[in-house]
Amino acid sequence: MLTAAPYFRPVGQEVAVFEHAYAKRLPLLIKGPTGCGKSRFVEYMAHRLGRPLITVDCHEDTAAADLLGRYLVQGGDTVWQDGPVTRAVRRGAVLYLDEIAEAREDVIAVLHPLSDHRRQLFLDRRDETLSAPAEFMLVASYNPGYQQRLKELKPSLRQRFLGLSFGYPDKSLESEIVQTETGVESAIAHKLVTLAHKLRNLQELGMTEVVSTRLLVSTARLIHSGLNPRLACDVGIVQPLSDDSEVVTALRDLAALIF
Repeated sequence: MLTAAPYFRPVGQEVAVFEHAYAKRLPLLIKGPTGCGKSRFVEYMAHRLGRPLITVDCHEDTAAADLLGRYLVQGGDTVWQDGPVTRAVRRGAVLYLDEIAEAREDVIAVLHPLSDHRRQLFLDRRDETLSAPAEFMLVASYNPGYQQRLKELKPSLRQRFLGLSFGYPDKSLESEIVQTETGVESAIAHKLVTLAHKLRNLQELGMTEVVSTRLLVSTARLIHSGLNPRLACDVGIVQPLSDDSEVVTALRDLAALIF
């Protein structure tokens, strides 16, 4: 369990929605772009509710056995070792499945009885069925814009969850977040957020991702540590966004107008 409360600045009714979902034992799906605060929000809520948090980063190489557990040979004996999903159910934790649309079909199949009224986890290799305690909560996230280009989240899974949409904060709130997270002067935070909003509106560059709040925080930390602001913007914002030389040049020129 986290010992110190993570910093999170609510922008709407997301805290109330999470608390009501937890009270009614309903799974929650958080939708939003890269780096907008989805994971931080889950950390904050797990701390607020006093529950341990177990996070699983979903990707196509993760099999169901990696999440449920497997038998291992230790000292000549065969020992069962719980996977993260099984540990979360046993402990009554908040289980956070990050980028759930990336999960394999065998993983999704395991989640079905855990995400509906049964709230059960079937461990076939142990011939065991776990019933989730009241304290357990299933939370998942995905990036709709990214998934539309690659994988769609199936309706059969989506409709097992409540839905909560996240976006990037408005300018004043995002400036507050950057300043609070990093300690930079308000003027620097304001410039970074101004740059971010200009870049997010540059549709003609054809970037697959836009500047996230996470990138702004990383860049602000570099500036706060004494790195030249233009260089910090280059390594913290420009380079992570594109490898295309023309796009990089355009992003650098725009950053130079602000810093």
